[in-house]
Amino acid sequence: MNELLENVDPAKVYELGMNLIVNYGTKLLGAIAVLVIGLYVIKMIVKGVSKLMEKRDFDPSLKTFLKSALNMSLKALLAVTVLSMMGIEMTSFVAILGAAGLAVGMALSGTLQNFAGGVIILILKPFKVGDVIDAKGFVGTVDAIQIFNTYIRKFDNQIVIVPNGELANASMTNITREPTRRNEWMVGIAYGDDYDFAKKLLLQWLEEDERVLKDPAPFIALHSLGDSSVNIVLRAWATKEELWNVYFALNERIYKEFPQHGLNIPFPQMDVHVHQEKD
Repeated sequence: MNELLENVDPAKVYELGMNLIVNYGTKLLGAIAVLVIGLYVIKMIVKGVSKLMEKRDFDPSLKTFLKSALNMSLKALLAVTVLSMMGIEMTSFVAILGAAGLAVGMALSGTLQNFAGGVIILILKPFKVGDVIDAKGFVGTVDAIQIFNTYIRKFDNQIVIVPNGELANASMTNITREPTRRNEWMVGIAYGDDYDFAKKLLLQWLEEDERVLKDPAPFIALHSLGDSSVNIVLRAWATKEELWNVYFALNERIYKEFPQHGLNIPFPQMDVHVHQEKD
Protein backbone atom coordinates (compact mmCIF):
# COMPACT_ATOMS: atom_id res chain seq x y z
CA MET A 1 0.00 0.00 0.00
CA ASN A 2 2.86 2.36 0.90
CA GLU A 3 4.63 1.56 -2.38
CA LEU A 4 1.47 2.37 -4.33
CA LEU A 5 1.15 5.74 -2.59
CA GLU A 6 4.81 6.52 -3.27
CA ASN A 7 4.29 6.00 -7.02
CA VAL A 8 1.40 8.51 -7.12
CA ASP A 9 2.39 11.82 -8.64
CA PRO A 10 0.89 14.66 -6.53
CA ALA A 11 0.98 16.99 -9.51
CA LYS A 12 -1.13 14.63 -11.61
CA VAL A 13 -3.61 14.14 -8.75
CA TYR A 14 -3.91 17.90 -8.40
CA GLU A 15 -4.37 18.31 -12.15
CA LEU A 16 -7.03 15.58 -12.22
CA GLY A 17 -8.89 17.17 -9.28
CA MET A 18 -8.85 20.58 -10.91
CA ASN A 19 -10.16 19.15 -14.17
CA LEU A 20 -13.04 17.47 -12.30
CA ILE A 21 -13.83 20.70 -10.50
CA VAL A 22 -13.71 22.75 -13.70
CA ASN A 23 -15.72 20.25 -15.77
CA TYR A 24 -18.34 19.14 -13.29
CA GLY A 25 -18.30 21.99 -10.76
CA THR A 26 -19.22 24.51 -13.42
CA LYS A 27 -22.04 22.27 -14.69
CA LEU A 28 -23.29 21.73 -11.16
CA LEU A 29 -23.28 25.44 -10.34
CA GLY A 30 -25.01 26.20 -13.64
CA ALA A 31 -27.66 23.54 -12.98
CA ILE A 32 -28.31 24.90 -9.48
CA ALA A 33 -28.61 28.43 -10.85
CA VAL A 34 -31.05 27.29 -13.55
CA LEU A 35 -33.06 25.36 -10.95
CA VAL A 36 -33.40 28.35 -8.62
CA ILE A 37 -34.18 30.82 -11.41
CA GLY A 38 -36.52 28.32 -13.08
CA LEU A 39 -38.57 27.80 -9.92
CA TYR A 40 -38.92 31.57 -9.54
CA VAL A 41 -39.97 31.98 -13.19
CA ILE A 42 -42.51 29.14 -12.87
CA LYS A 43 -43.98 30.82 -9.81
CA MET A 44 -44.34 34.10 -11.71
CA ILE A 45 -45.85 32.37 -14.77
CA VAL A 46 -48.46 30.54 -12.68
CA LYS A 47 -49.27 33.78 -10.86
CA GLY A 48 -49.62 35.66 -14.16
CA VAL A 49 -51.85 33.00 -15.69
CA SER A 50 -53.98 33.05 -12.55
CA LYS A 51 -54.49 36.82 -12.85
CA LEU A 52 -55.30 36.46 -16.53
CA MET A 53 -57.95 33.83 -15.81
CA GLU A 54 -59.48 36.10 -13.15
CA LYS A 55 -59.70 38.98 -15.64
CA ARG A 56 -61.30 36.73 -18.25
CA ASP A 57 -63.79 35.39 -15.69
CA PHE A 58 -62.77 31.73 -15.97
CA ASP A 59 -64.83 29.07 -14.22
CA PRO A 60 -63.33 28.77 -10.69
CA SER A 61 -63.28 24.97 -11.04
CA LEU A 62 -61.27 25.13 -14.29
CA LYS A 63 -59.01 27.83 -12.88
CA THR A 64 -57.84 25.68 -9.95
CA PHE A 65 -57.31 22.63 -12.17
CA LEU A 66 -55.32 24.51 -14.83
CA LYS A 67 -53.08 26.17 -12.24
CA SER A 68 -52.19 22.80 -10.71
CA ALA A 69 -51.59 21.18 -14.12
CA LEU A 70 -49.46 24.09 -15.40
CA ASN A 71 -47.37 24.15 -12.23
CA MET A 72 -46.61 20.42 -12.37
CA SER A 73 -45.87 20.42 -16.12
CA LEU A 74 -43.42 23.33 -15.92
CA LYS A 75 -41.60 21.81 -12.96
CA ALA A 76 -41.25 18.48 -14.80
CA LEU A 77 -39.80 20.32 -17.81
CA LEU A 78 -37.38 22.20 -15.53
CA ALA A 79 -36.22 18.94 -13.93
CA VAL A 80 -35.40 17.46 -17.38
CA THR A 81 -33.49 20.62 -18.33
CA VAL A 82 -31.40 20.59 -15.14
CA LEU A 83 -30.52 16.90 -15.57
CA SER A 84 -29.41 17.46 -19.17
CA MET A 85 -27.19 20.37 -18.07
CA MET A 86 -25.42 18.06 -15.64
CA GLY A 87 -24.40 15.82 -18.54
CA ILE A 88 -26.96 13.06 -18.11
CA GLU A 89 -27.80 11.49 -21.48
CA MET A 90 -31.47 12.13 -22.03
CA THR A 91 -31.95 9.14 -24.37
CA SER A 92 -30.86 6.77 -21.64
CA PHE A 93 -32.74 8.83 -19.09
CA VAL A 94 -35.93 8.69 -21.15
CA ALA A 95 -35.62 4.92 -21.48
CA ILE A 96 -35.09 4.55 -17.74
CA LEU A 97 -37.89 7.03 -17.09
CA GLY A 98 -40.21 5.07 -19.38
CA ALA A 99 -39.55 1.81 -17.56
CA ALA A 100 -39.87 3.52 -14.19
CA GLY A 101 -43.02 5.28 -15.39
CA LEU A 102 -44.61 1.96 -16.29
CA ALA A 103 -43.85 0.55 -12.86
CA VAL A 104 -44.96 3.73 -11.09
CA GLY A 105 -48.07 3.91 -13.27
CA MET A 106 -49.09 0.41 -12.23
CA ALA A 107 -48.42 1.26 -8.59
CA LEU A 108 -50.26 4.56 -8.86
CA SER A 109 -53.20 3.40 -10.96
CA GLY A 110 -55.57 4.91 -8.40
CA THR A 111 -53.85 8.29 -8.69
CA LEU A 112 -54.10 8.21 -12.50
CA GLN A 113 -57.78 7.32 -12.13
CA ASN A 114 -58.21 10.40 -9.93
CA PHE A 115 -56.54 12.55 -12.60
CA ALA A 116 -58.90 11.17 -15.25
CA GLY A 117 -61.81 11.74 -12.87
CA GLY A 118 -60.80 15.38 -12.47
CA VAL A 119 -60.77 15.84 -16.26
CA ILE A 120 -64.22 14.22 -16.53
CA ILE A 121 -65.61 16.48 -13.79
CA LEU A 122 -64.31 19.61 -15.54
CA ILE A 123 -65.68 18.52 -18.93
CA LEU A 124 -69.10 17.22 -17.89
CA LYS A 125 -69.47 19.64 -14.94
CA PRO A 126 -71.75 17.63 -12.61
CA PHE A 127 -70.79 20.30 -10.07
CA LYS A 128 -68.59 23.38 -9.86
CA VAL A 129 -66.88 25.43 -7.18
CA GLY A 130 -69.55 27.00 -4.94
CA ASP A 131 -72.15 24.24 -5.41
CA VAL A 132 -73.49 22.39 -2.37
CA ILE A 133 -73.28 18.64 -2.98
CA ASP A 134 -74.00 15.40 -1.15
CA ALA A 135 -71.28 12.92 -2.11
CA LYS A 136 -69.67 9.91 -0.42
CA GLY A 137 -71.70 10.60 2.72
CA PHE A 138 -70.56 14.23 3.03
CA VAL A 139 -72.69 17.35 2.52
CA GLY A 140 -70.98 20.68 1.96
CA THR A 141 -69.84 23.40 -0.43
CA VAL A 142 -67.29 22.59 -3.15
CA ASP A 143 -64.24 24.62 -2.16
CA ALA A 144 -61.79 23.59 -4.90
CA ILE A 145 -61.40 21.05 -7.70
CA GLN A 146 -57.74 20.11 -8.08
CA ILE A 147 -55.94 17.60 -10.30
CA PHE A 148 -56.43 14.59 -8.04
CA ASN A 149 -58.90 15.64 -5.33
CA THR A 150 -61.96 17.77 -4.69
CA TYR A 151 -62.18 19.78 -1.46
CA ILE A 152 -65.61 19.93 0.18
CA ARG A 153 -66.23 22.42 3.01
CA LYS A 154 -68.84 21.04 5.41
CA PHE A 155 -71.25 23.37 7.15
CA ASP A 156 -69.24 23.08 10.39
CA ASN A 157 -66.21 24.42 8.42
CA GLN A 158 -64.39 21.09 8.23
CA ILE A 159 -62.66 20.32 4.92
CA VAL A 160 -63.24 16.88 3.39
CA ILE A 161 -60.82 15.78 0.65
CA VAL A 162 -62.47 13.34 -1.78
CA PRO A 163 -60.55 11.66 -4.67
CA ASN A 164 -61.83 12.76 -8.08
CA GLY A 165 -62.01 9.16 -9.31
CA GLU A 166 -64.61 8.32 -6.68
CA LEU A 167 -66.67 11.42 -7.45
CA ALA A 168 -66.60 10.76 -11.21
CA ASN A 169 -67.73 7.14 -10.85
CA ALA A 170 -70.26 7.31 -8.02
CA SER A 171 -73.71 8.75 -7.46
CA MET A 172 -73.86 12.22 -5.95
CA THR A 173 -76.50 14.90 -5.41
CA ASN A 174 -76.01 18.50 -6.51
CA ILE A 175 -78.23 20.31 -4.01
CA THR A 176 -77.91 23.88 -5.36
CA ARG A 177 -77.56 23.35 -9.10
CA GLU A 178 -81.18 24.32 -9.86
CA PRO A 179 -82.37 27.85 -8.97
CA THR A 180 -85.56 26.64 -7.25
CA ARG A 181 -86.33 23.79 -4.85
CA ARG A 182 -89.39 22.29 -3.18
CA ASN A 183 -90.12 22.25 0.54
CA GLU A 184 -92.30 19.58 2.11
CA TRP A 185 -94.02 19.54 5.50
CA MET A 186 -96.02 16.82 7.21
CA VAL A 187 -98.45 18.50 9.63
CA GLY A 188 -100.60 16.48 12.02
CA ILE A 189 -103.91 17.61 13.52
CA ALA A 190 -105.97 15.78 16.10
CA TYR A 191 -108.94 13.59 15.18
CA GLY A 192 -112.06 15.73 15.51
CA ASP A 193 -110.34 18.96 14.39
CA ASP A 194 -111.77 20.77 11.35
CA TYR A 195 -109.65 19.46 8.44
CA ASP A 196 -111.09 21.89 5.85
CA PHE A 197 -110.32 24.86 8.11
CA ALA A 198 -106.77 23.61 8.78
CA LYS A 199 -106.19 23.14 5.04
CA LYS A 200 -107.50 26.64 4.27
CA LEU A 201 -105.39 28.20 7.04
CA LEU A 202 -102.16 26.50 5.92
CA LEU A 203 -102.74 27.54 2.32
CA GLN A 204 -103.38 31.12 3.44
CA TRP A 205 -100.08 31.21 5.36
CA LEU A 206 -98.15 29.94 2.33
CA GLU A 207 -99.78 32.57 0.10
CA GLU A 208 -98.95 35.33 2.58
CA ASP A 209 -95.25 34.44 2.48
CA GLU A 210 -93.75 36.38 -0.46
CA ARG A 211 -90.81 33.98 -0.60
CA VAL A 212 -93.09 31.13 -1.67
CA LEU A 213 -93.32 30.90 -5.47
CA LYS A 214 -96.73 31.13 -7.14
CA ASP A 215 -95.66 28.84 -9.99
CA PRO A 216 -95.62 25.95 -9.30
CA ALA A 217 -98.50 26.61 -6.93
CA PRO A 218 -98.44 25.25 -3.36
CA PHE A 219 -99.97 21.81 -2.88
CA ILE A 220 -101.96 20.61 0.17
CA ALA A 221 -103.71 17.26 0.65
CA LEU A 222 -104.70 14.75 3.31
CA HIS A 223 -101.72 12.39 3.34
CA SER A 224 -102.67 9.67 5.80
CA LEU A 225 -104.67 8.75 8.86
CA GLY A 226 -102.15 8.00 11.56
CA ASP A 227 -102.48 6.28 14.91
CA SER A 228 -103.03 9.55 16.75
CA SER A 229 -103.21 12.24 14.07
CA VAL A 230 -104.63 13.25 10.72
CA ASN A 231 -101.56 13.98 8.60
CA ILE A 232 -101.63 16.80 6.06
CA VAL A 233 -98.86 17.12 3.46
CA LEU A 234 -97.78 20.55 2.22
CA ARG A 235 -95.47 21.21 -0.72
CA ALA A 236 -94.28 24.67 -1.78
CA TRP A 237 -91.49 25.96 -4.01
CA ALA A 238 -88.94 28.66 -3.21
CA THR A 239 -85.57 29.84 -4.49
CA LYS A 240 -82.60 27.85 -3.22
CA GLU A 241 -81.49 30.86 -1.17
CA GLU A 242 -84.83 31.14 0.66
CA LEU A 243 -85.65 27.43 0.92
CA TRP A 244 -84.78 26.87 4.57
CA ASN A 245 -86.01 30.29 5.68
CA VAL A 246 -89.47 29.42 4.35
CA TYR A 247 -89.36 25.98 5.94
CA PHE A 248 -88.43 27.17 9.43
CA ALA A 249 -90.83 30.15 9.31
CA LEU A 250 -93.86 27.98 8.58
CA ASN A 251 -92.87 25.46 11.26
CA GLU A 252 -92.71 28.26 13.82
CA ARG A 253 -96.03 29.73 12.74
CA ILE A 254 -97.79 26.34 12.94
CA TYR A 255 -96.51 25.74 16.46
CA LYS A 256 -97.43 29.22 17.72
CA GLU A 257 -100.77 29.86 15.94
CA PHE A 258 -102.45 26.47 15.63
CA PRO A 259 -103.71 26.57 19.25
CA GLN A 260 -105.05 30.11 18.68
CA HIS A 261 -107.34 28.73 15.94
CA GLY A 262 -108.54 25.75 17.92
CA LEU A 263 -106.29 23.25 16.17
CA ASN A 264 -104.36 20.69 18.20
CA ILE A 265 -100.96 19.26 17.39
CA PRO A 266 -101.17 15.64 18.57
CA PHE A 267 -98.29 13.71 20.04
CA PRO A 268 -97.95 10.04 21.00
CA GLN A 269 -99.38 9.29 24.41
CA MET A 270 -100.41 6.30 26.44
CA ASP A 271 -103.42 5.87 28.67
CA VAL A 272 -102.73 3.68 31.69
CA HIS A 273 -105.71 2.02 33.41
CA VAL A 274 -105.16 0.66 36.92
CA HIS A 275 -107.49 -2.14 38.04
CA GLN A 276 -107.62 -2.80 41.78
CA GLU A 277 -108.42 -6.35 42.71
CA LYS A 278 -110.81 -6.96 45.57
CA ASP A 279 -109.69 -9.25 48.38
